Amino acid sequence: MGCLFAIFGAFFPRLGVLIIWLARPAIFEAALSPLFALLGILLLPFTTLIYVLLWSPSGLSGFDWVWLVLAFLLDVGVIGSTAYSNRDRVPYYR
Repeated sequence: MGCLFAIFGAFFPRLGVLIIWLARPAIFEAALSPLFALLGILLLPFTTLIYVLLWSPSGLSGFDWVWLVLAFLLDVGVIGSTAYSNRDRVPYYR
């Protein structure tokens, strides 16, 4: 059951970005270039999802930046916790 929860947690932001990209391609392409969108989906999916949801033609403003920073910290935390939990698999790691 825990593995299923981890799989859904890993694919939820990517699935959300994909659904937004398919449903509203004009908004998605106005917010991000295709290269940044692809890199965002692969490396920082929560940050990409929040940015596309909060984006407006005038840009992000005010409290939107707080949500974007929180999404970035969540992405970095997921990457960092995965690296820390697999540290015993790296040879010669102290």
